[in-house]
Amino acid sequence: MNAAEQEQLHAFHAWLTEACERGPVPVLTGKNGDMDTIGSAIALSASHPRLMACGIHIGRTAKRVVENLQAPFRKIAAERTSWPAAMGGLIIVDAAAPGQVGVQLPEGVPMCIIDHHATSDWELKDGDMNLQWEVRATTQIIDRYLMAYAPMARSDDVRKMLLAGLITDTGRFRHADAGAFESAQHMLTDSSIDYASFLQFIESETTSPSERGSLLRGLSRAKSVESGPWNIVHTYSGTLEGRLAGMLVGTGAEIALVSRFRDGQTRLTARAPRSSTQQGIHLGHLMSAIAERIGGEGGGHDGAAGWSGNTDRIAAESAFIAQVAIAKRKEDL
Repeated sequence: MNAAEQEQLHAFHAWLTEACERGPVPVLTGKNGDMDTIGSAIALSASHPRLMACGIHIGRTAKRVVENLQAPFRKIAAERTSWPAAMGGLIIVDAAAPGQVGVQLPEGVPMCIIDHHATSDWELKDGDMNLQWEVRATTQIIDRYLMAYAPMARSDDVRKMLLAGLITDTGRFRHADAGAFESAQHMLTDSSIDYASFLQFIESETTSPSERGSLLRGLSRAKSVESGPWNIVHTYSGTLEGRLAGMLVGTGAEIALVSRFRDGQTRLTARAPRSSTQQGIHLGHLMSAIAERIGGEGGGHDGAAGWSGNTDRIAAESAFIAQVAIAKRKEDL
């Protein structure tokens, strides 16, 4: 951790201390409910009794971990959200834009955004702050804070929350860097966590017959297209888009794209292997550029990103393919 990050954590601790003195501080998760956002919120909430992890959705893997560890997480309504009276502040974890939390945010409440996405569409006001670090998972930022200012909160269960977020957001460390491995070491050191057993638990996700059928149909619809110097394998599905995109990457695709249309909303989910990101692909930047062109919200990491909006599914896919076509390979630069 460099001096700038230490200074940011010190400023965040001062912000958090003042916010908790004023009143309760919800720790709001991104609406996708993945393990990184859920684990970050629950782990941070363990540091002070006035913090409460909450959000509108909890994903499949995160739900299994939360239930296994009996961790406190409060689901809230997407509409007519009932916020605590006299809130001292609001912390939002792992969301690159206001639309990625899925609720109407309260007005006049100081906010702190903690995120690791490469893009950000937040507009900060006086009293707000932003911790946006170039790390592989938001749980890395949370653990750095806990190590420095709330070490007693780093129980084995809290560390499992942090580790699960790191494991899943790095694709089981396929997209890890030196900092990610260092964070994993910190999470495991002086703990009783059996890493191999815990990883097996994380990966033991079951698939129902209907979900298995959806994945197989998605694979059968997959098409390969050349977009500029890149190969894209794309398909559409009604569920498990992230897992389906990962399966397409496993076929050797340089970029995998899965689209979904539901309730008037189109969603694009993209994945890329490390070889593609090393050669110049940054899916988060691509999705952000698509949002600028056709509206909606998009962003994410270099190897995993998404976009959502009201545009027709075919038009959204075409916009993505066209954006990829102008992305240069490093050997072509």
